[in-house]
Amino acid sequence: MCAETVHLPIVKTAVWPNEAATQQLATALAACPALRQAFIALRGDLGAGKTTLVRHLLRALGVPGRIKSPTYAVVEPYELPGWSAWHFDFYRFNDPREWEDAGFRDIFASPGLKLAEWPDKAAGQLPLADLVLQLTLIDEAARHVTLTAQTPVGLTLLSAIHSSNPLMDVGPSANRLVNSESNLASASSGVAP
Repeated sequence: MCAETVHLPIVKTAVWPNEAATQQLATALAACPALRQAFIALRGDLGAGKTTLVRHLLRALGVPGRIKSPTYAVVEPYELPGWSAWHFDFYRFNDPREWEDAGFRDIFASPGLKLAEWPDKAAGQLPLADLVLQLTLIDEAARHVTLTAQTPVGLTLLSAIHSSNPLMDVGPSANRLVNSESNLASASSGVAP
């Protein structure tokens, strides 16, 4: 028998009509055990909802108290029962040497969840993200979201999101999970898209 073949990246797109849809995705991700070792890159313009998604995710994971944006600190660490999570915001990153000086290589080499906003500002330093979320404003409340699984861990996360259908029936807008380049059935069956 042949081993299962996975063709990556796997890309899904959706429309989130409101913040409740963002919270549903965060809850679905939090329920997936693979998240504990994932690196998720968050892309989008200012105000696209990257930090809001991280706050909902960390809250769903059980982080108590205030969850602040690491825009000035660059990283905020969180200790969860038995594991760690780090929220990075590379928006103010200007020099790749800052990466080495700050010890981020050690953090990314250690176990735990890494969430990075503005990952392109640290290009060439970051490992390949397991899952990339690109958020685009449609209007004040709605977002277009593209989720790209780039590794087997990312595929596991994308499968968890897809199977729980957090992007469906969250508001009056048509809010369907739509395949864009590949589909999970092809990936899990080993058939090329």
